[in-house]
Amino acid sequence: MTDEPARMLPLDGKRALVTGAARGIGRAIAEALLAKGARVAMLDRETFDPAANALAFQADVQSEAQILSVFARLHQHLGGLDILVNNAGTLLERRLLDCTIDDFDQVMNVNLKGTFVVGREAIRMMVAQGSGGRVINISSELAYLGREHFSLYCASKAGVLGLTRSWAREFAPHILVNAVAPGPTDTAMLDIESMSPAWREKETAIPLGRIATPDEIANVVTFLADPSASFITGQCYQVNGGAVMP
Repeated sequence: MTDEPARMLPLDGKRALVTGAARGIGRAIAEALLAKGARVAMLDRETFDPAANALAFQADVQSEAQILSVFARLHQHLGGLDILVNNAGTLLERRLLDCTIDDFDQVMNVNLKGTFVVGREAIRMMVAQGSGGRVINISSELAYLGREHFSLYCASKAGVLGLTRSWAREFAPHILVNAVAPGPTDTAMLDIESMSPAWREKETAIPLGRIATPDEIANVVTFLADPSASFITGQCYQVNGGAVMP
């Protein structure tokens, strides 16, 4: 009787970084990539316990200096990078006339500047390796829909789509860059249980009639990271239960 060879997983040997990975969608993505065989580094601005077999980095995506330090350590620990998931984000609900410049800076610094800085350094590393890579940016259904009292968030996530499409053209054919636009998802950022009945009704008034689980978002991200998704770039996948049908 001979031993059967170990079954290869689709992302065996791939090195991934997930931002905003302490909880919610980011953690689900990190765990899904690990399950597919990737070596995963998880980044968050808070201290956290990483998933089993993952590396943990504490840094704020708003800080270029902190991100540069992370990439130096990432190279030391993983030797390079094949997959980036730009997930770190913040949400602000506020009437436009009550929004301040500080509000604007906070939302844009996390959602847009953070995506830019981390994405730039990841692509720099992938280009230097010469072996290609995947970048997956997390946008939002609200980049398409807009929403009252969420104008800063909507604008920042629309900006993420602009980066995605531009990078996809600039670094094709070797680095594939795509986005995922989740609808409302059951995470701490969107505490559905603490919302008013009227707000919960708005969130679930979509064709599928419910909010998503983090795993449902992670499944689409791992699809885009998979070697079989080799003819997809510059796209945004809508994972929103039919709220947006472009």
